[in-house]
Order: sequence, then C-alpha cells, then structure tokens
Amino acid sequence: MGRYLMGETRDFDIVRLGAQGDGIADMPSGTVFVPYALPGEEVRADVRGERARLLEVLRPSLERIVPVCQHFTHCGGCALQHMERDAYLALKRQIVADAFCARGIDASVAPVISAGLGARRRATFAARRTGAGAVLGFHEARGNEIVDLNVCPVTAPEIVRALPGLRKLIEPLLSRRGEARLVVTLATNGLDLAIEGVRGDLSLNVRERLARDASNLKLTRVSIDAETFYQVAEPIIRFGAAAVVPPPGTFLQAAIAAEAEMVRLVTSAMPKAKRIADLFCGLGTFTFPLGASAQVLAIDGDRQAIAALDAAAKRTPGLKPMQSKVRDLFREPLSAKELEAFDAVVFDPPRAGAAGQAAMLAKSKVAVIAAVSCNPATLARDARMLIDGGYRLETVTPIDQFLFSAHVEAVAVFRR
Repeated sequence: MGRYLMGETRDFDIVRLGAQGDGIADMPSGTVFVPYALPGEEVRADVRGERARLLEVLRPSLERIVPVCQHFTHCGGCALQHMERDAYLALKRQIVADAFCARGIDASVAPVISAGLGARRRATFAARRTGAGAVLGFHEARGNEIVDLNVCPVTAPEIVRALPGLRKLIEPLLSRRGEARLVVTLATNGLDLAIEGVRGDLSLNVRERLARDASNLKLTRVSIDAETFYQVAEPIIRFGAAAVVPPPGTFLQAAIAAEAEMVRLVTSAMPKAKRIADLFCGLGTFTFPLGASAQVLAIDGDRQAIAALDAAAKRTPGLKPMQSKVRDLFREPLSAKELEAFDAVVFDPPRAGAAGQAAMLAKSKVAVIAAVSCNPATLARDARMLIDGGYRLETVTPIDQFLFSAHVEAVAVFRR
C-alpha cells in the first residue's frame, strides 16, 4: 500500500513512543509518527507521509497531563510536557537501556537524575526582524518561524526575566534578512551574552544604544561574533574551587544541577586515583574537582578552552600538579602506551562519541574509566569496544539535563 496523501485526516491508535518522543501508530502502509500523542491513546491527525499533525485526542492516556508552558506544541524547545513525570522518566531511562541493548549490552541502568524546572543556565535563542519589531525565542516545532517567548519554565528565571530587554537590545542589530543567534549564559556574577549573525556596519548611535541596553540589563559581557564589545566584569563559571572565565559562546553544560550530578558520579568512581587523564576536558568541568586530590592531564582540541582552563588553574590554590594540552583527540587519540601513565580516565566527547579513543582505551590497562555522553547511541558503541577489550560495565546513570526534550545524557563507569 502507498503512503497517506497530503492533508488526509485519519484516526490512529498509538502503540508506543519513538526515540524523539513522538507517538507511533503501526499501520498497514507503515509507521506513522504523531507528535504529542501518548501510548494507549486514540487520536485524530492530519497525515503527511509518515508524519502527522495532532488534531484531537479522542481517547486520552492516564499519563497525559496539562503542560506547564503556554508555548508548548508551538515552540520546538520541548516535546514531552504532556507526559506524567514517572512515565516521562521511565521513557528517558528506556532510551538509554535500548541504546545499550542494540549493542548487545545488558546494562543495569540506574534511575534517571533530573535537573528540574528552571535549571537551564544556558540558552540559545534566535532573533529576526519583523514589521512589528524583533522576535526573540526558539524555533517553532518542525518549522522555521521563531516563537516570540515571554515565558520558559525550563530556563533559569534570571534569563527569562531578561527576554524583553534582550529583544530591545538586539532589534537595531538585525538586518532585513536572516537571523541572529544569541547565546545567553547565567554566570555566577551575572548574564553573559554572545551574539552571532548581526550586521557588521553598526553605527556609533547603534553601538552607544547597545552599550546602554547592556548596562540596563546588568550584563557582565557582550560579544559579537566572538569579539568582546562590552564588558563590566569577566563572567565567572565555577568548577570545584576554580573560577573560570569562559571564552564567548564556548561549550558549557546547560544545567548546573545536571553538571553537579555528573561531577559527583565521575569523582566518586575514582576516589583513590592519583593520576587521571581528562579527555575532551573543555573548560575543566571535571578537571578541577578531580584536581583537588589527583594529578590531572587535561586535553581538548579547543585552544581557547584550554587557555581559559590554564588561566584558572594558575589562580586556584590547593590543586595537585595539573597539566594541559591542546590535541585533536579525534585525529590523534591517546595511545595505549601513553595511557600507561594513568590509573583513571574520564572522557566527555561531543555527540559523535569517541570511537578512536575508546579503541585505544580498550587496549590499555587503565583501572577505571568514566564515560560522559550526550548521545546514548554513541556511548553504547564506545562501551561495546571497552567491554570487548576486557572492561566490566559497572554503572550507567541517565541525566535528564534537557528537561521535556527527547535528549538524555548518561555517565557510564567501567573497571578492569
């Protein structure tokens, strides 16, 4: 049978959820994905190929609840606000378990640790000029338009309160075409703003207005295309005892509470380690907490991140001897020979995972490895290599850092 026609309205029985949180209906013509539908529900939807737009819930699930945000289903930032908490956390846990199962790993997955509402200290907004002024927010669900936000329950209140002022600040910087990108970070001493994609020919009046608006918002720093435009104080991010000044727009864990749990899981896995390699270390999320009791070699391919880490290390008393190195671990992973110097390793790669480094670790004699990942699929792939190399998977703990999304982080611990 062929696929459904464009705009055809049909009723569906939802049998399960997909990896992105969509309801799934199994039909003779194939699988149909219905966003915002839950297992056990009968729904009416407008079908377009294998995708559908929910029109009506004919028979609601007992797990369906009222969303906490007025923008839900329009804004694309969240996918699962309509799901009761226990069922939602069970789904996140199952995503991790399924990823390991797909690699033939029978993992004992711990309960999910959730960051909670208002935990996001970092948010990336889009902005565009319209006839009525500027719109600022997240892109709509499965669309290109920007939802002009006035609330966001998952984002830190300090950032949400700044939205009207940020909308005013960005308006004169916008061109008639295209979008700007605003990365807003809640540092310990205020908001840090990194702007990308605005006009390069800013007049003196626009520059003066930008500085005035930044002052009114009490921003610590404003950068445009990675160049500092305005600064009253260096934004500070704390890792352990260290105060790190992040380069504009650099990677940072999105939620402080989630980061704290990751650090706890990693440090508790290697309490007696004396020499640790922190691979894909970034700004030092794990480097500094581990450095309180062990010698740490921190390696990352981001030269600016390593420079910020080094500067913070020099200002931080009480650390064990610490070294850092700029190295592309994708092209040049630490070899099994180099790994002989360490009794513990932590690696926290991007979504692509660390296949090359995992292969080297599988050949090593490192006693304990902690793998931190934002992608359960690549984590499971890397775990398969470590297990095949003789490691025992001790624990896998899911971390719900991106609340109400289908994304889930995880920390896995391996021992020889």
